[in-house]
Amino acid sequence: MADPATVRTDARRHHDPQIRGFASDNYAGVHPEILAAVALANGGHQVAYGEDDYTGHLQRVMHSHFGPTAEAFPVFNGTGANVVALQALTDRWGAVICAESAHINVDEGGAPERVGGLKLLTVPTPDGKLTPELIDRQAFGWDDEHRAMPQVVSITQNTELGTVYTPHEIRAICDHAHERGMKVHLDGARIANAAASLDVPMRTFTNTVGVDVLSFGGTKNGALFGEAVVVLDPDSVRAMKHLRKLSMQLASKMRFVSVQLEALLAGDLWLRNARHANAMAQRLAEGVRAVDGVEILHPVQANAVFARLPHEVTERLQKRFRFYFWDEKAGDVRWMCAFDTREDDVDAFVLALKEEMARQR
Repeated sequence: MADPATVRTDARRHHDPQIRGFASDNYAGVHPEILAAVALANGGHQVAYGEDDYTGHLQRVMHSHFGPTAEAFPVFNGTGANVVALQALTDRWGAVICAESAHINVDEGGAPERVGGLKLLTVPTPDGKLTPELIDRQAFGWDDEHRAMPQVVSITQNTELGTVYTPHEIRAICDHAHERGMKVHLDGARIANAAASLDVPMRTFTNTVGVDVLSFGGTKNGALFGEAVVVLDPDSVRAMKHLRKLSMQLASKMRFVSVQLEALLAGDLWLRNARHANAMAQRLAEGVRAVDGVEILHPVQANAVFARLPHEVTERLQKRFRFYFWDEKAGDVRWMCAFDTREDDVDAFVLALKEEMARQR
């Protein structure tokens, strides 16, 4: 095999690596330690479709975080993880209760319903979080053949509004769901940010409190690509391998997904990245609070800041930094921080916001 240092490439850089925005943690690049891990896994032949040494070792790493019964099924992306997980937890006639703002309802193009064949039963929430009382708005009609049967409660940690469930809140949801014969899925696209915010191990608010299946996120925390469905209760699912394949989420060269998750989880990289992103969101929130006319909408508990400001200010500011409207009609925006967000990036953004607000007055 050729020395990587001497390998020719015709690729050219097409972007300025100094430019950072606040649109999404998906905009960030790949953490150098993860790129190094991918290179480490390269070379030679390894068995395809998950029978490689790296995927085997990933199982042991997952055990250290989620206990000896946890089994990880690496997949390509978060939508794939959610669709596979929810299919594994439901029958053909089953339904999933989730927050109205949940990613599976708002941002996955109908994939759970169109690809997974599921019915989503949504509940409005003020802060993105479900409660036993909110769940009961949809948890009924199990014997009614005219209604999709509620079989799963899906929660997101942290939520789409940047809020974080406490372990006690998740335990209450799991107990409530299990008492009614339902299972619990946790969408953990930003699970590391939630653990960093709570300052507890990930098991504290997953398998320890009764979560059955977890979608574990890596991409938003510095990975190149790749997530995993982590089965925490083996009795809660069936035919996971078959579901992953027919959902087009089975990677042939799976070692390159698994080694990224290993790089995150074998040490503390997952936590370092999340803590930094959260800290940058706190810095951003502190700066924004000092700007007259800008309202922060939700508690800043992870790596997201939601705010409301004049529409004209947002449009001008978007020409200087990338970010998105959350609710354009209301003037609500979302600012995301990532593992590579710098203090200087935050300070420059706050200064630009102050300048644009001053122009508005």
